[in-house]
Amino acid sequence: MERERVTDPPPTVPPRIDGPPAKIAYAGTRVFTPAADLLENNRIFPPGSTEPAALAFRMLRTQVLQRMDANGWRTLAIFSPGTNDGKTTTAVNLAATLAGDQLHTVLLVEFDFKRPTLAARFGLAPGFGSDDALCGKAGVQDCLYHAAGFDRLVLMPARMTLDNSSEVLAGPRVREVVSELRARYPERIVLFDLPPVLAEDDALSFAPLVECGLVVAAEGRTRRKDLVRTIELLHKTPLVGTVLNRAADAPTGY
Repeated sequence: MERERVTDPPPTVPPRIDGPPAKIAYAGTRVFTPAADLLENNRIFPPGSTEPAALAFRMLRTQVLQRMDANGWRTLAIFSPGTNDGKTTTAVNLAATLAGDQLHTVLLVEFDFKRPTLAARFGLAPGFGSDDALCGKAGVQDCLYHAAGFDRLVLMPARMTLDNSSEVLAGPRVREVVSELRARYPERIVLFDLPPVLAEDDALSFAPLVECGLVVAAEGRTRRKDLVRTIELLHKTPLVGTVLNRAADAPTGY
């Protein structure tokens, strides 16, 4: 989350803090208010939701946090084998529930430049996006947005598609941006929503820049061989787990 100033360099491993979190003032980050019906239609659960699926995401949050905290990790990529596996929906709701932990701030970055949908899901028309930051057309601060009602969560959506996205995600500028996003606040968790692993080489190009990953698969849609191949291709990236989306025997659909 963006604050008015940073006075001291962040430690390598963020400390665990006690007591209520400090109030966050969004001095530079643009604040917008998403429509409740749009969030509902896009299956985005606001903090405090009692929907069964929202409770499932809180369980996922706990497991992800335990594994990340145990290793001192603060960057997480959301992977999927193919399209329509529920990757972005999982990324959004996981980011929102991670921010609800109150010991962290969370930044959700959209690096899916083939099918960017994050802004539309929140009803946001960004003036600048992550594509602008990576192409040198805008600074990181210009590309950050806070959805009112989602405390401690900031979004960095993509504004448009990029034909040369895999080259951009493997280039020197992306390393600078990721380094800035990681270093700005020690308690921040950064999630990256990436294109499907088997559809493009974007995710594999970017994977070395994150500390860990989460794989999203969909029951009845993701083929077992595709899931196995995805995990094989990501063998150098520590995985905190695999999410089975749309499980037929789960009444929540997760």
